[in-house]
Amino acid sequence: MSAVVLIGAQWGDEGKGKITDFLAERADMVVRYQGGSNAGHTVVVGDEEYKLHLIPSGILYPNTICVIGNGVVLDLEVMLKEIAALNQRGISTDHLRISDRAQVIMPYHRRLDELQEEGKGANKIGTTKRGIGPAYVDKASRVGIRVIDLFDPEVFQRKLETNLEEKNTLFAKVYGVEGFNKEEILAQYAGFIEKIKPYVADTSVLVNDAVDAGKNVLFEGAQGTLLDLDHGTYPFVTSSHPIAGGACIGAGIGPTKIKKIYGVAKAYTTRVGEGPFPTELFDALGEQIRKEGCEFGTTTGRPRRCGWFDAVIVRYSTRMSGLTGIALTKLDVLDKLDEIKICHGYHYQGKVVQDFPASLKALAECTPIYEVMEGWKADTTQAKTFEELPPKAQKYLKRIEELIGVKISLAAVGPKRSQTIVREELY
Repeated sequence: MSAVVLIGAQWGDEGKGKITDFLAERADMVVRYQGGSNAGHTVVVGDEEYKLHLIPSGILYPNTICVIGNGVVLDLEVMLKEIAALNQRGISTDHLRISDRAQVIMPYHRRLDELQEEGKGANKIGTTKRGIGPAYVDKASRVGIRVIDLFDPEVFQRKLETNLEEKNTLFAKVYGVEGFNKEEILAQYAGFIEKIKPYVADTSVLVNDAVDAGKNVLFEGAQGTLLDLDHGTYPFVTSSHPIAGGACIGAGIGPTKIKKIYGVAKAYTTRVGEGPFPTELFDALGEQIRKEGCEFGTTTGRPRRCGWFDAVIVRYSTRMSGLTGIALTKLDVLDKLDEIKICHGYHYQGKVVQDFPASLKALAECTPIYEVMEGWKADTTQAKTFEELPPKAQKYLKRIEELIGVKISLAAVGPKRSQTIVREELY
C-alpha cells in the first residue's frame, strides 16, 4: 500500500503541478481532492507546457487513472474546455474519472463571487471570482447541486428552481442586477451532462480499491496550507481544506491508509491576493525574484508577491499535515544572488515568536528574524544529485531542514521533469 498525499506548504503556487507530474510517473492513480478552477498547475514536458486547472496533472500519463474527488467544486464549462484543449494536443482523457458526489459550480455562483468581491472594496479577499466560495457556501447550506443530481431531470430542475428563487431575489434586491433564467441554464447544462457522463463514477470505491490492491495512489491538493479555511490566514483563505486531512474527506478514504505526506515549498516564499506577508520584499530584489521565477498566477496572471523563505510558515505546515518530507522547488531562481536570507522567527511586541499566530493583526505586526547565508553564485539547473549542487546551496538546504524539522526529499532546479533531485524512495 503506497498512498501519498502532496500538499502546498506555503500560500499555494509552490510548484505542485511539477511535483505531481514527477510523482505521477510512478503512480497508478492521481486524485484531486479539493478546490476548483481557482487552482492552476503548470507542467513542462520537453518543450511542451501544459496549464491545468481542474484535471489532475497525472493526465499526461496515459496509464495513470486521474480522479476528481467529491471534495472538488466542479465548473463543467471550464473542465470540458480543458478536456478539449488536451485532446487537441493529442492527450487522451479516457483515464479521467469524476466523483458523482462532487458539487457543481453554477453560473450564479460565479456572478455572486464577482459581486461580493467588488462590494468589499478595500477589504476584498482577492478571490479568482470563479464561484468557488459561493459553491462551497451552498454545499454547507445543503442546497448545492451534485454531479449525480444532474442525471435526474426532476431533482436537477427542482434544486435549480429553489436556488434561483433565492439567488435572483438577492441579485435584484441587494445588487440591483439581472438574475438568471432557469430554462437557459437547463439547456446549457443538457449539453454538459451528456459530455461528462462517460467520466462519472463512485470514485471513493475506485480510490479505496486501488489502495487496497497495493497500487501507488497520489492525492493532489490545490492551493496551500496558509489558504486552508480553518488553519490559514483567515479570512484571506480559500473555501476548502488543502491540508493533508482534507484528502481523507475530499477523496473518501480513511486516514489509516495514508503512507507518506509531502509538502511542496519554494526555496523562497510567494503569495497571491491580500493579507499580511512577513518576509515580503518590496524592492528591486523582490522584482528580480519575481522575474527569474516567472511568478505570475497560472489561473489569473496576477503578479505574485515575493519574499524570503519563511521557516515559521513551513514548520506550521509540517505540524498541520504531519509532513514526512518536503519537495523544495525553484532553487535555481536563487542562483544569481549574493546573499540569501531565511526567516526563522518573528519579533512581536518585544518578544520572539516561533509559532505562526492566529491573529492577522498580530501577523501584520510581526517582523521577520533573519539568518543571512552566502549565495552560491553558480548554476544549479544541471545538477542531478544533491552532491552535484554547489556546496553553499547544499548548506542552504541543510539549514532549512534543521529549521523546519523535516527532510527535503525532492529538490527542483528547473521546470522540466529531468530537473528534479530525488533524495529518498518516494512511495
